[in-house]
Amino acid sequence: MHQCTRVIVRAFLCGVLAAMVSVATAQQPYPSKPIRVLVGVPPGGSTDAITRMFADWLQGSLGQPAVVENRPGANTAVAADAVAHAAPDGYTLLLATDAFLAMPLLTKVSFDAFKDFAPIGIVAVNRFVMAVHPSMPVNTVQELIAYAKARPGKMNYGSSGNAGSSHLGVEWFKMLTGTDMVHIPYKGAGPALTDAIAGRYEISLWTTSAISPYVKSGKLRPLAVTGPARVPFMPEVPTFAEAGLPAYDHKVWQAVFAPAGTPKSIVGTINAEIAKMVASPKIKQKLEDSGVEPLLSTPEKFAAMMRADSVELAKLIKAANIRMD
Repeated sequence: MHQCTRVIVRAFLCGVLAAMVSVATAQQPYPSKPIRVLVGVPPGGSTDAITRMFADWLQGSLGQPAVVENRPGANTAVAADAVAHAAPDGYTLLLATDAFLAMPLLTKVSFDAFKDFAPIGIVAVNRFVMAVHPSMPVNTVQELIAYAKARPGKMNYGSSGNAGSSHLGVEWFKMLTGTDMVHIPYKGAGPALTDAIAGRYEISLWTTSAISPYVKSGKLRPLAVTGPARVPFMPEVPTFAEAGLPAYDHKVWQAVFAPAGTPKSIVGTINAEIAKMVASPKIKQKLEDSGVEPLLSTPEKFAAMMRADSVELAKLIKAANIRMD
């Protein structure tokens, strides 16, 4: 056989073999190897805990290892970038909060939150408690609003950092109530909460799980909680609707994404696992005990929620002139 002919035949056979391997791989049931779940926060905290809960559930239910990889940095952007550029085969997932939507509105990132990902479903929603230092002469949301309006620019609130959930939440509160309070950004929730209980600023807005120990110990005075109902482990704290501000319902969701192009069958499999997980009495109780609300959603409903949330975030960021550090 002529040398050139042999080269052509060998190339053809290699191509056929590669195609056969690709088809065989595609026909393997999902999952047939370990799954990585990336999260853009360091170990510890509610988002990391929910990521590990989700990974444990996948591993137990699907029979393949599910490994959590913490990729903190740039408010979720580092982890999101890694998943956006991963193979769309269901073996690299992202668990993110809606900081994932805020980042592209605040700075240049290497991914498009809508074009580069396949939304799978929401695992949980975090509600927030607004509280004040006990030295403050206010006991209700309406008293806080009146007190702040009488002292424009003289009251402070802390957050875990610029464009974080607490920062965005208080800025929305300010817009709804016409109050003027000064933002003090910290490098993380830990130091911010330390200064809150020390009285170095007056107003706090934190997730129910983060603030609960300080409410129970009397180090912070709760005024109201977001969401449709009171929190079981803080039953004395009214909702914002009960407190006379029904338009205020700040929340943070924690949800799962895959790279864009992931087969719908795999997206459906993972969404079904999320549904089974949040319906599990043990998991549901565990989430509710930590002040986190399970929320069942289809990929389509979640995609629609993302778009609506992004529009509202863009309005807030522009109106409040929010900038990254």
